[in-house]
Amino acid sequence: MFSAAASSALCTLPAAAHELSPVAAAELPPVTVAAEVEQHPKRLARKKSPKTAGPRNHPTAARTDNSTEGGGAAGAAAPGGSTALQPTAASAVRISGKEVNAIPFSRPGEALEVVPGLIVTQHSGEGKANQYFLRGFNLDHGTDLAISVDGMPVNMPTHGHGQGYADINFLIPELIQSVDVRKGPYFADQGDFASAGAVAIDYVNKLPHNIAELTFGSFGYGRALAATSNAVGAGTLLAALEATKYDGPWRSPDDVRKLNGVLRYSQGTATDGLTLTAMAYSNGWNSTDQVAQRAIDQGLIDRLGTLNPTDGGTSSRFSLSGSWAQSGDYGQTNVRAYVVRSDLRLFNDFTYFLDNPVNGDQFSQLDRRSFGGVDARHAFDWRFAGLESQTRVGIQSRYDDIHVGLFKTEQRNWLSTVRDDRVREGNVGLWTDTTTRWTDWLRTTIGIREDVFAGHVFSDTPQNSGSAQASMASPKAGIVLGPWYGTEFYANAGYGLHSNDIRGATITVDPNDKVTPLDRVPLLVRSRGAELGVRTKPIEGLTSSLAVFVLDFDSELLFVGDAGTTEPSRPSRRVGVEWTNQYKPLPWMTVDLDVAHTHARFTDFDPAGARIPGAPAWVASGAVTLGGDTGWFGALKARYFGPRPLIEDDSVRSRSSLIFNARAGYNFDNGVRVQLDVLNLFNAQTNQIEYYYLSRLPGEPIEGVADRHVHPAEPLAVRLTVAARF
Repeated sequence: MFSAAASSALCTLPAAAHELSPVAAAELPPVTVAAEVEQHPKRLARKKSPKTAGPRNHPTAARTDNSTEGGGAAGAAAPGGSTALQPTAASAVRISGKEVNAIPFSRPGEALEVVPGLIVTQHSGEGKANQYFLRGFNLDHGTDLAISVDGMPVNMPTHGHGQGYADINFLIPELIQSVDVRKGPYFADQGDFASAGAVAIDYVNKLPHNIAELTFGSFGYGRALAATSNAVGAGTLLAALEATKYDGPWRSPDDVRKLNGVLRYSQGTATDGLTLTAMAYSNGWNSTDQVAQRAIDQGLIDRLGTLNPTDGGTSSRFSLSGSWAQSGDYGQTNVRAYVVRSDLRLFNDFTYFLDNPVNGDQFSQLDRRSFGGVDARHAFDWRFAGLESQTRVGIQSRYDDIHVGLFKTEQRNWLSTVRDDRVREGNVGLWTDTTTRWTDWLRTTIGIREDVFAGHVFSDTPQNSGSAQASMASPKAGIVLGPWYGTEFYANAGYGLHSNDIRGATITVDPNDKVTPLDRVPLLVRSRGAELGVRTKPIEGLTSSLAVFVLDFDSELLFVGDAGTTEPSRPSRRVGVEWTNQYKPLPWMTVDLDVAHTHARFTDFDPAGARIPGAPAWVASGAVTLGGDTGWFGALKARYFGPRPLIEDDSVRSRSSLIFNARAGYNFDNGVRVQLDVLNLFNAQTNQIEYYYLSRLPGEPIEGVADRHVHPAEPLAVRLTVAARF
């Protein structure tokens, strides 16, 4: 059905998240079978022609292989992936679990910094969602970065702490099979929260070896992990249990107490199989939030101190999910479904005595919800006028039953209720795309997505109760040219969206005084983006990609320091470039270098200025990993987080940070591994995060003082791991 040249192009250029050619996918070892997503069974069975022998001198978006510490396994594939024929963007990449775990990181969220251009920080305790930065966005705790684990969305709409809140603390990095990255609103199967990017994490179904692991380190760090998989009937049962304790370097210890578990049964293959997974997570912690810089400068506290030692929180998450895949003469079907119970209680104090000079400004945020959803899709091949095409159709739905509240507290004791709401919110997304190969050097994708959102707010302030609904259609398109001399060219464009907190779409009065009128915000906000890029393999072992992008939003979301929340603001545009490289000069050595620059501005006129607070212009990372399956191994990673404007006129800017992490260890032939990680190797005295807003310390003017508020990077720390595989 294809010419030899066309077959060569397909089988040698996987080039994307979940994008493997029919022939290449069939020839991969079992460890990568999870990449065989939505392939027609007949297409998988094709033989490779003599002219398509291997991927030599062709670009690929797969950073290395798909193995992990635990290895990979056959099982029902994630339906979130692309297909054999779908073109991708130059910025799309699949990262193996092995690569994720080869680099030292201090917390689970930082494992996602393997995503080129992504910065993951923390400005509070170790149970709160991380802060994310990508493509010139301060994404707060996840807005516009869609994160999923085994097909379950992590982002939370209408959340007590911020729209799109994405808590990834339940992640067990050793179980990661792959991390699939797509950036921009160009993909029909991506909807809410995915305008800046989407990160899909898949777990393994089977471990090649059982794992027992103990880690001890600085500042009271301790972690134990046990994981095993065994044949049960016609399938495999995988179980993992993790326990973590950590105080941190803070004057008020974090006292983290985390328990985490996974139980999974899998049967069959990626194209004909099923999985059933249960996860459980519980955490409690104290937190040292960002503090006013003047309190440090005046000697009221040192840089590791706190202005309210009663801040902190508790969090739990329980989920049950399943996936089913079946192939046949009429194509490939994938279905995933999930139910999740999530609870979060936060205590924060960002402004001290600004709003309440007597009792202080601590507040508590409650988010307690049950939600469930389904992702079903079908892919089939067809021909017209001799042209080979593949069409995918899908439906995604989700329903959240939410109890969300905001309360004023003092030392975690209730003072008053600001608002206490029950929310019922749901959405449905219908999408389709068709990919056509026109010649052996040209393939295109045209897609469209329709999203419908609706819900009702039952507020303790009746004026703020009500219903809201909205819908948006989002067309998408992509084109791929090549390969020529190991090089492909990409062009992508599309419309996207993000949802706002539905309480903002029904509000009429300020919940504090019940009188002051407030304007409602739209439930859905439009985004538009485009990207041009190239991926090339100029020499053996080196894969390099360059992407130039533009992303527009009708409304920006900004952090409001005195409330600890976000609010809709002005329209914005980001124009940027990303350069990503991986070089493997030797079988036991890999070098990665990623650099990104973004020009971020508001697009309307306002005397306050055009800069977007918190938007980084430059981010970069570089890593060297050494070693094989046995013997010595090591890694060194550097992460640069450039300065950001903290207010619109750019008169106040954050500091930049450059942090190095290092690892050295030895794998013994008997399966024992000894590993030493050194975090913040050079003990950089820098900050994880910085904001600029009004706060008030005791004795200061009643109107407060505008100041920089910082959360310092943790000082040098060492962690020793002893592990066994058996």
